[in-house]
Amino acid sequence: MKDNTTLALGSVSPTVARPWAERMKDYLQFMKIRLSLTVVFSAAAGFLLASEDIDPVRLVLLLVGGFLVTGASNGFNQVMERRSDALMTRTSNRPLPQNRMMVWEGLMLASAMALIGVGILWIWIGALCGALGAVALALYTLAYTPMKSRSPLAVFVGAFPGAIPPLLGWIAATGHLGLGAWLLFGIQFIWQFPHFWAIAWVLDDDYRKAGFMLLPSLAGRSKQSSFQIMVYTIGLLPISLLPYMFGVTGQISAVIVGLTGVLFVMQAVRLHITGMDKAATQLMFGSFLYLPVVQIALILDKI
Repeated sequence: MKDNTTLALGSVSPTVARPWAERMKDYLQFMKIRLSLTVVFSAAAGFLLASEDIDPVRLVLLLVGGFLVTGASNGFNQVMERRSDALMTRTSNRPLPQNRMMVWEGLMLASAMALIGVGILWIWIGALCGALGAVALALYTLAYTPMKSRSPLAVFVGAFPGAIPPLLGWIAATGHLGLGAWLLFGIQFIWQFPHFWAIAWVLDDDYRKAGFMLLPSLAGRSKQSSFQIMVYTIGLLPISLLPYMFGVTGQISAVIVGLTGVLFVMQAVRLHITGMDKAATQLMFGSFLYLPVVQIALILDKI
């Protein structure tokens, strides 16, 4: 009889051939489809904000390439974390811990997506775009993923590849990195701290089962952690208004972005005052809404 560790390693062949529809569902879960689509949306936002005349073919190539690179990053992450995923309630039903996918299968799928995705960005968009896509993949896989169990600095390291998508979009539209690209990078970079820390607060017990240290303080759910969450959320507010201040977008988006930022800050302040899990959950869902609302406001204002 095989133990759970052996199953988590994916070394036992499934005894029954699984229907193709179920296998495809596992592949989408392996790629973290919702996260991949969110990342692709950020790349599209950078493209649309930088474009004077939208090239639909170039946009599609950006989205396909970016989606594959992100899916590859998520796939390699799941291969590397298959043992810890088996320990956490949130991730224990993923294909690798459940032995619905073999390790070699996951490696082949992630490698294929990485090669094709970077190739599309490099060949059809440009070398700079392809190189940045490769850098994001490498940082996420080789730096952020192994650091999660070693240091709270993993969130800082992971924020760099997480903020690269709008840069890819800007490059795809203009062929170079402009001021607007770096402003979008700054917004997405700082946003990730309250975003990931809110998730880490809500899931702290689950993360501790796998030895992950993602809250900013080693004390975990504490005033030290909530204070840092609040500070970064407050710092995001002026940074989010920089596109207006530098003339990238107009007053309408500035009002929407400002109001959205104030609401986000209020949620972070409530978490710091109360320290309640309910407040962290509200902040987490607020972070899910914040970034797309800001990006859509910037795009619509330019249009």
